Amino acid sequence: MTDLPERPRYFSLRNGDRAALPFSQSEYDLRLKRLRAIMARHDLDAVLLTSMHNIAYYSGFLYCSFGRSFGCIVTMETCTTVSANIDAGQPWRRSHGDNIIYTDWHRDNFWRAVQSIAGSVRRIGIEGDHMTLSAKTALEDAFGAITLFDVAPETMRARMIKSAEEIALIRAGARIADLGGAAIRDAICEGVREIDVAIAGRDQMELAIAEAFPEAEYRDSWVWFQSGLNTDGAHNPVTARRLEAGDIMSLNTFPMISGYYTALERTLFLGEPDAASRKVWDINVATHELGLSLIRPGISCASICEELNRFLKQEGMLQYRSFGYGHSFGMLSHYYGREAGLELREDIDTVLEPGMVVSMEPMLTIPQGMAGAGGYREHDIVVVGETGAEDITGFPFGPEHNIIAA
Repeated sequence: MTDLPERPRYFSLRNGDRAALPFSQSEYDLRLKRLRAIMARHDLDAVLLTSMHNIAYYSGFLYCSFGRSFGCIVTMETCTTVSANIDAGQPWRRSHGDNIIYTDWHRDNFWRAVQSIAGSVRRIGIEGDHMTLSAKTALEDAFGAITLFDVAPETMRARMIKSAEEIALIRAGARIADLGGAAIRDAICEGVREIDVAIAGRDQMELAIAEAFPEAEYRDSWVWFQSGLNTDGAHNPVTARRLEAGDIMSLNTFPMISGYYTALERTLFLGEPDAASRKVWDINVATHELGLSLIRPGISCASICEELNRFLKQEGMLQYRSFGYGHSFGMLSHYYGREAGLELREDIDTVLEPGMVVSMEPMLTIPQGMAGAGGYREHDIVVVGETGAEDITGFPFGPEHNIIAA
């Protein structure tokens, strides 16, 4: 029997022409320049990025893991994504910089590919909040005696300040979220299922994204449309429950554009709400309006929370507040990424700066069995400027706009 030829552990495949990336080449060059400044500050020979958000942020390539390892090795001279053979040439087409493919033929080929790019290194940056213990062991086995340094906190801080190109994309996402919200509002009627309403919103957003970004890849846009008891949690999945007259409803649209998340969230009622429900809704709307007025450069996340907590305590509703009042936007999703240093919570002292983009999204949850039971939530996206802030969400909120005739 003839011996099979030795199959490669890794190789390059430049298949087809380069695709248009979400941002300009100069944008990615600037991001890499800032990353290399972090490397220089900590005397790092290379950085190995492994998370979806950081690989996409620095290279433009958003991977689909499906249980496989992916990476991006940044040195002072190069930026190279490392992808699995199952994806063929697509990662190269959508990477800023180079790409190398590892094969399945031998164990630890991913780490051999990483080593072939990084070379002999003494100190390497990793994402400590993403790298598993088994991956850390494999990295140390591949490179031998090296020092690991966690770059995750500093890369997160770098992502918190958005460029003009990022803000333009986020604005487009906010507009498309509004379109999805309008489609949802039009689909609401007594007897329709939550899932059918959600589909109407998602389809509208995906078509709008394809029209506005004809060269993008389309994935991950979704809707949470909740009703009745199902409104009590902000992230409760869609069900097949049929809408009933008098229902409280929660509209949540999430268009995803090249890994960038935007959102619209609104409380609605199917028919006139009872007096207790109207009172809770009015208080949450007032909290939302106060929160929007507080967002500006120079104020800390914790200070915003203190003011909103004081208001809700005065109204006798603080005990029904569900979570933080807002968070950052950018390269994130419900299953990857988060800029935890820019959340409107009591334990976050970050001071808002121009270029930051945050939500204002107060939520009150009244338990079942109490008057006004349900989850009440409003959500807008706000861009922090040099002297103030701009609300880029256009969909109206409050009882004057979102009571749907039963």
